[in-house]
Amino acid sequence: QVQLVESGGGLVQVGGSLRLSCAASGRTESRYAMGWFRQAPGKEREFVAAATWSDTTYYADSVKGRFTISRDNAKNTLYLQMNSLKPEDTAVYYCARSMRVLGGPWLRSSNEYDYWGQGTQVTVSE
Repeated sequence: QVQLVESGGGLVQVGGSLRLSCAASGRTESRYAMGWFRQAPGKEREFVAAATWSDTTYYADSVKGRFTISRDNAKNTLYLQMNSLKPEDTAVYYCARSMRVLGGPWLRSSNEYDYWGQGTQVTVSE
């Protein structure tokens, strides 16, 4: 079993920044890809970003250039640096561990992830 705990969410004004963290514990194996997803009220969960063990990264078009995913394999921690935040970024953000080791377009699908955190709320106010 793998446990994932997100932190760092909160309330921020438009244009502000937040850094989310996701600490993994249990049977962690850093070779698996990790990702961030988000879900806004009344909407489906959507892909935000993913990173492989070797730091190959993938981003949703809506966050490219504003968000940066990174991972510290020694600390079993995944990060999401979010800059230039917009109201449409408001959502619950979830980190997840993929069943995949190799990177590819499949990392954009939530079906490729088997462990999920409980989520952290990010609210961007006007």
